[in-house]
Amino acid sequence: MKLDNENMIDQEKLLKGLEKAYKKLLEFKRKMNSELVILKEGKIVKINP
Repeated sequence: MKLDNENMIDQEKLLKGLEKAYKKLLEFKRKMNSELVILKEGKIVKINP
């Protein structure tokens, strides 16, 4: 059971890190006024952040 708890904690840390990285990416794209390229419904789409 201890391993499951440690894995959950690691997973939470990883998700928080990914959220922080995504927010920084959006801030950078807004600052540089550049397009954000994403995959939406199987198609590559460029959007303004």
